[in-house]
Amino acid sequence: MAKVIGLGGIFFKSADPVTLATWYKTHLQVPIENWGGAAFYHTDKATLGYHVWTPFAHSTDYFAPSDKSFMFNFIVDDLAQALTQVEQGGGQLVGGIEDSEFGRFGWFIDPDGNKVELWQPSVIPPEK
Repeated sequence: MAKVIGLGGIFFKSADPVTLATWYKTHLQVPIENWGGAAFYHTDKATLGYHVWTPFAHSTDYFAPSDKSFMFNFIVDDLAQALTQVEQGGGQLVGGIEDSEFGRFGWFIDPDGNKVELWQPSVIPPEK
């Protein structure tokens, strides 16, 4: 039986895709390619992290204060620095850094009003 083994991508609408992609490239070094998006090639096995897919109840307020029906998560190597970079670029920080058994998390609202979660993992869980 076939199974999902990772996150293939996130696709969403933007009022100005080129400007938004440039903002992410400038403030978080997202590797924007000529076709306008980014591909993350996982060839460095030393990088901590894994991809997560989780449906939330329609009534969740986890995506607040954004009114969007989605939120995405980026794995980062230095959460505090990444949050500083996005704030300097005009991103609106949401709450503070939270530590958990999975690592450190922080959130911001990007220029299009999307809530973004940044994650600095603590360890990779064992494969099942």
